[in-house]
Amino acid sequence: MRSTPSRRATATGALVAAAAMIAVGVQAGSASADNLGTAAAPASALGKVNPGKLPADLSPAQRTALIKAADADKAETAKELGLGGQEALVVRDVVQDRDGTTHTRYERTYAGLPVLGGDLIVAESKAGATTGVSKSSRAELKNVDLAATVAPAAAEKQAVGLAAAEGSKATKSERAPRKVVWMGQSGAPVLAYETVVGGLQHDGTPNELHVVTDAKSGAKLYEWQAVHTGTGNTQYSGQVTLGTAPSYTLTDTGRGNHKTYNLNRGTSGTGTLFSGSDDVWGDGTPSNLETAGADAHYGAALTWDYYKNVHGRSGIRGDGVGAYSRVHYGNAYVNAFWQDSCFCMTYGDGASNAKPLTSIDVAAHEMTHGLTSVTAKLVYSGESGGLNEATSDIFAAAVEFYANNANDKGDYLVGEKIDIRGNGTPLRYMDKPSKDGSSKDAWYSGIGSIDVHYSSGPANHFFYLLSEGSGVKTVNGVTYDSPTSDGLPVTGIGIDKARMIWFKALTTKWTSSTNYAGARTGTVAAAEELYGAGSPEALAVQHAWAAVNVGTRPGTTPPTGTVFENTADVSIPDSPGAAVTSTVNVTGRTGNAPSNLAVGVDIVHTYIGDLVVDLVAPDGSVYNLHNRSGGSADNIAQTYTVNASSEVANGAWKLRVQDKAGADTGYINSFKLTFP
Repeated sequence: MRSTPSRRATATGALVAAAAMIAVGVQAGSASADNLGTAAAPASALGKVNPGKLPADLSPAQRTALIKAADADKAETAKELGLGGQEALVVRDVVQDRDGTTHTRYERTYAGLPVLGGDLIVAESKAGATTGVSKSSRAELKNVDLAATVAPAAAEKQAVGLAAAEGSKATKSERAPRKVVWMGQSGAPVLAYETVVGGLQHDGTPNELHVVTDAKSGAKLYEWQAVHTGTGNTQYSGQVTLGTAPSYTLTDTGRGNHKTYNLNRGTSGTGTLFSGSDDVWGDGTPSNLETAGADAHYGAALTWDYYKNVHGRSGIRGDGVGAYSRVHYGNAYVNAFWQDSCFCMTYGDGASNAKPLTSIDVAAHEMTHGLTSVTAKLVYSGESGGLNEATSDIFAAAVEFYANNANDKGDYLVGEKIDIRGNGTPLRYMDKPSKDGSSKDAWYSGIGSIDVHYSSGPANHFFYLLSEGSGVKTVNGVTYDSPTSDGLPVTGIGIDKARMIWFKALTTKWTSSTNYAGARTGTVAAAEELYGAGSPEALAVQHAWAAVNVGTRPGTTPPTGTVFENTADVSIPDSPGAAVTSTVNVTGRTGNAPSNLAVGVDIVHTYIGDLVVDLVAPDGSVYNLHNRSGGSADNIAQTYTVNASSEVANGAWKLRVQDKAGADTGYINSFKLTFP
């Protein structure tokens, strides 16, 4: 977009190699990131990373300079993006690749009001040319009626009532509802109130329930929970070296002054900073309150080192400032959580106060929620919430492999040390998520309606398959047997490359509303930047997503069977136009449609992030195929698999398409159904 050299600063100075170790105060013998796990594909079959597309190792001062430069340019950037006169950009974060490409995240305001769901990312080359724009919503932000007809008190009452209905205790609004513009879902932006409800959730977890209420009608538009739960001489990691401060406190001066506090069964405040007369912490048993402190402090140090040494990020926010940890929350509290509001991790002591939730993977999981909150900011609800939760599981595994602790080796199990179920089994399994009894192995159209800890399953499964491949495999003494939804095999590329791809997608491709289809688009783009278009790594990403029913296999042979097709072009009017349909009449079939009905969609369109695409059965039942994902990609040429076994086969089947945002147009090129 820009033809003149950028005024943004390009970070300079020595860049730490992505896999290199630096001097760190953690357990001796920590593995280099170069030899983590076992690559599932021969090295000769894989390519080398493009070093220029790896994240730059920015110092806090360099990051600050980039943010200041972006802030100085934001008015010009808004103009070049074609934003309206009442819109303004607010810089939220900046990351940079080693080749100087800068990825700037912006929030938006409209007439001075915060815009929820209006975030976007602008990628700019070192020379100053805009190379890409990713928007959370493509709806036009204009002509918003700013006159409210609903009183703030009504919105507050609705929000408090919703929290109470979910079993919350001591529910009350933390502050007066604030006016916002809501554009977090398809449709035109509207004036709304955002109310944040405090108190405690039903299980004692702090409550930060955000409720968005239409300021015209009083209807609830959306809600999400902002407290992200997850499930020395340490209890889990043996004797380790901790970063502490002189005069003996659990203050890690080498890692942003991260501090660990003892809540001593309390549920508010910071508690008391762990301190002592010597530099020995805990005795490895839960009865010694310092033990859980040592575990949490160690896990935070490992996570800090992982992000710094592998991804070049200095602290969760990239500003060199450490979060803090609180242990011994509540009495027999069986959970752990991250809160943006305190920038901290909090850990309960588990059933009977015997198994504190302070293992390496839980600490990494919670800190990663903090990372997600300052990068993609994936809303903790629906499909984006599942991706948020999976991101924490994924980097929890990555940190475990990085640490290479003899007492807690890297694995693809979540919470295997804390025995949260009381029967010795892990909390979650990445190789086959459904083994926990609740998580899902593969994507389906309703997955956004279940708890985010279970809708995370397809992403966790994808990451395992991308790292290790399908079938039976033993890693660090743990045997896995990972299936695929289509019965076809996947060859892994190793966790080193898989984690690089996920991190780049999280920090440079995804926005707050990214769903599973968008996650595939973002990870493919990240893999292509790192390893090249058509590379084995980029193809492996596509295979792994297809194996969890997100998109199709690359080079997939078209499904065979009886085909019913409509090749007539159907123009798709620009928003706010009505939905259009293409119809195929199925005849000569007996009984119901199959559970693997192949729906071939060929749509020519200049921005598929505008489109909602549904299959409508003869009885009117709707199966969503595509819901405004894919960002700025052109065209949809994809075969979807639909379980239509509850539908009568014969009749008029329709492909229904509606453009939900302005400025881009296209048409349905063809639509076909294949009955095997």
